[in-house]
Amino acid sequence: MNAKDDSIKLVEAISAGKVEIDGKCSKCTKSICCNSINQKIPTPRSKEDFDHLVWQVSHENINIFKDADGWFLHIKANCMHLLPGGVCGIYEPRPWVCREYSNDFCEYDESIADASEHFFAEPEQLHKYCRKRFKKWDKRFELYE
Repeated sequence: MNAKDDSIKLVEAISAGKVEIDGKCSKCTKSICCNSINQKIPTPRSKEDFDHLVWQVSHENINIFKDADGWFLHIKANCMHLLPGGVCGIYEPRPWVCREYSNDFCEYDESIADASEHFFAEPEQLHKYCRKRFKKWDKRFELYE
């Protein structure tokens, strides 16, 4: 991910009353699944599409990846309802997307960067990819000059 340390550290989970956490979640103190959003985006095809992705990945806490399910923005943003120890503070009325989430495969198993076909955390990584994909990538602005 970005330059920050996103490695998962294992500690004992803090008990949260009625909330039951399975074995995998109780060992994950970073709560990565609760502190990021993976937003599916249309498959980029043109230089303009990829140039827009360069702009997006130029922002803090934004990564882009492609896996078997398509292209995604990976937005790192802390959930305001997460309590110390990684327990959900609104477990009973939590949003539907949280209820449907399955941790069958999550970043506790393997990071998105490692599991993805393509992962871009910096603009230069995307430029390098685009130079291979488009022969005239570096000349894409000449049309406008």
